[in-house]
Amino acid sequence: MAESWKPADAEQTRDAIRWAAAEEIPLEVIGGGSKRAYGRPVQADGTLDLSDLAGIRIYEPEELVLSAGPGTPIAEIEQALAAKGQLMAFEPPDLGLLLGGAPGTGTLGGIVGCNFSGPRRIRAGAVRDHILGLEGVSGRGETFKTGGRVMKNVTGYDLSKLMTGSLGTLGAMTGLTIKVLPMPVDTRTVAVLGLDDAAAVSGLTEALQSPYEVTGAAHLPRSVAGRIGAGDLADAATLLRIEGFPASVDFRCGWLTSHFTGRGEVRVIDGESSRALWRNIRDVTPFAATGDERQVWRLSVPPAEAAAIAAALVADLSAECFFDWGGGLVWAAIPAADDGAQAAVRAAFDGIDGQATLVRAGAPVRAAVDVFQPMAPALASLSERLKDAFDPKRILNPGRILAGV
Repeated sequence: MAESWKPADAEQTRDAIRWAAAEEIPLEVIGGGSKRAYGRPVQADGTLDLSDLAGIRIYEPEELVLSAGPGTPIAEIEQALAAKGQLMAFEPPDLGLLLGGAPGTGTLGGIVGCNFSGPRRIRAGAVRDHILGLEGVSGRGETFKTGGRVMKNVTGYDLSKLMTGSLGTLGAMTGLTIKVLPMPVDTRTVAVLGLDDAAAVSGLTEALQSPYEVTGAAHLPRSVAGRIGAGDLADAATLLRIEGFPASVDFRCGWLTSHFTGRGEVRVIDGESSRALWRNIRDVTPFAATGDERQVWRLSVPPAEAAAIAAALVADLSAECFFDWGGGLVWAAIPAADDGAQAAVRAAFDGIDGQATLVRAGAPVRAAVDVFQPMAPALASLSERLKDAFDPKRILNPGRILAGV
């Protein structure tokens, strides 16, 4: 019979993990459960449900600091921040629909555990750059605390960055403190229509290298643009988001409009239409439709190589792609029902420094292939030593990242 624990606080979390370690019972660590279909299927005999470690514990708008339990819904945090005109600058995506679940069920712990960041990453940084402090319990059943409530509080080993993106394989988080920022007063999107992928990525690079503080840089090929659900886009769209005070936004949008005039139709998308457009890019909405069973890959690539990699996937696998992060992130939907797509996706990276992650596929496929980019021997050895230090009995989310681990 599978064991299940639902601790109410950090002490109960510690006790549950200590018992599981002593009995060598592997645990699946979950919060809201919205990302259980991300990564390899966990090979566990029990469940550690952290959803009761929820709620905003400290929120100091004047200090731009918020502390909450890992089970706190992102929607709850965003509502509290919006009431004070603030936001999480790393723009956490809601991948509930993409992963076959419901929207609005993601939690703070899930976002940190997966290190998922939205389009504003190019300007504001990733999740790990906004973690001020973290509390947790290792696989040894030992509590730890790292960081605090200000940016310059880390000496020695930065455990916050180590835990971010570890998918619950090193420890169970019991508390998180993050930096928040003021919400932009105005937001608009300059859309250049009709560019092919290579010209679009080149244009995105030009805009990002300009002094005009672009906070979102994406390109939607025509088939994707028609399904984005915002902005009334009927052609390939190269998108540049500008945020800030209205006068500044006016000036910067004017420069971008002038700069791209002559390359294609240039349109400015305002207000809520602009915000909805970037939410749909953030949440990978074009690939999240009901009944869409294609594999979805997330490719982190050098922007200069993005168009060529996407073209190879389109030609070899009939993939559908779109670009974020100025071309540094390529989302690819591949109509493959088995694990045969993995070799072709990895082959597209031959000689290129990048990473390919299988974000959505059926459990049998995720159990059979390398969901995450295979690590170089030196990095794999370091990862193994970290696992030995934090979870020597291999009881936390075993198999989630690597088979048999």
